Formats: sequence, structure tokens, C-alpha cells
Amino acid sequence: MLMKSNKKSIITLAVSGLLAVAMMGCGNAASNQPEEKSEKSVTEVPADSIIKLLEADKTLDVSLMKALADRASQREFADKPLSLEDLSSLLWAANGVNREDGKRTAPSAVNAQDIDIYVCLASGAYLYEAKENQLRRITSEDLRTAVSGQQEMAAPVFLVMVGDLSRYPERLADKKDVVASFAAMDAGYVSQNIGLYCAAAKLATVPRATMDKETLAKALNLTDSQVLLLNNPVGYMK
Repeated sequence: MLMKSNKKSIITLAVSGLLAVAMMGCGNAASNQPEEKSEKSVTEVPADSIIKLLEADKTLDVSLMKALADRASQREFADKPLSLEDLSSLLWAANGVNREDGKRTAPSAVNAQDIDIYVCLASGAYLYEAKENQLRRITSEDLRTAVSGQQEMAAPVFLVMVGDLSRYPERLADKKDVVASFAAMDAGYVSQNIGLYCAAAKLATVPRATMDKETLAKALNLTDSQVLLLNNPVGYMK
């Protein structure tokens, strides 16, 4: 009987030891799990004459094929302003500098770099200066209604693409139709970049050609060589 009792005690101790090791292992596994990421930081876009943009978030982990699958025109937007983080990444994706030689995320015919992006916010309209990674205010007037026109889209941001035909080489001066088609294509590339970024970042947008061009040309102080081509309203999903 004594031998049986000792045998049971040994088995009990062995089982207890195994359970203790297993529990320690579970505790270590839990502690080795990566901590949940904190919520994405949100900075309000200041209403300054010069808005310094942030470094674009290039870690957005969405495949090109997924972005293409999700890309769709959205005409309704949440009643919420874009954060400085999202606006900064959006503009870099649209036509930011992605190489040391100053070339951009969007291609450009004969490297004319003819497309300027005007950013229309509640605080006014700004010119996106990609090399300086900043916005420079052109007017404090809220031009979003002029961009939306009769469709009355309530987006917090409108990106307006303007082609500057004076940037094309002199050898194309007498080929106005060719230059105009180049500028239209270049604006299309920028708009496509906007659409793909919005699909990846879960933002709403739609490419548009309609806008009050007369009002915008005057308010933005555009020259005769600058042509209003496309616009993209952008906001959070409703």
C-alpha cells in the first residue's frame, strides 16, 4: 500500500509540474504578442498662410491589386475635415516628389511638370508646392462651392488640377493641340493617383471635369497659359 501511495504522489507531482510549465509558457506567449497599435494620430489642418505638410506615410500596406479592386467613385462624404496626416499623404501620392532629382509620383509628358494642384479648403485655396512639401495660400475665399458647381458636393477638400502650358518646350509652341492633349493626360495621371490612394486609405473621391472655371480662374489668379482640367473632391467615407 505504501508503494502505491508513493507512486500516486510521484504522478501527482509530475502532473503538477507539467501544468506549471504549460501555464508559464502561455504567460510568456502572451507577453511576446505584439502590442496593439495605438490609434492613428490626428492633427487638425491649420488655417495658416503657409501650411507645412508632414512626411507622407509610405507604410500603407495595401497591394496595388487590392486598391484597383476597391477603387470606385464616391460622391458622398462624412461631415469631418481631413487630418493633416491624411492630407499630406494624399498630396504626396497625387503628385509629390519621389526621387532625389525632383521627379514626381505622376508621369509628365516631356517632363514638363505642368500640373499644379490647388487645394480648396474651408480656410481658403492653396497651391501645393511639392518640392517644399507645403501649401501656400492663394486666397482666403472658400472656393469649394465654385468647384462643386451645380452638383453641390459637401467634401472637406477639393483638389483642382491646373495645367500650365507655358512649361512645355519652345519646340512645341506651334503644336497647341498636342500640348493640350499632353496636359489633359498628365492631369489624368494625377487624378488616377488620387483615386488609387483613396481606395487604399479608405477615403471617398470621384474624378470630375465640371466646375465654375471662370470664377476659379479669377480667384486663383490664373494666367492665360494655365488651364483648369480636373478636380477631385476628397473626404472620409460617409
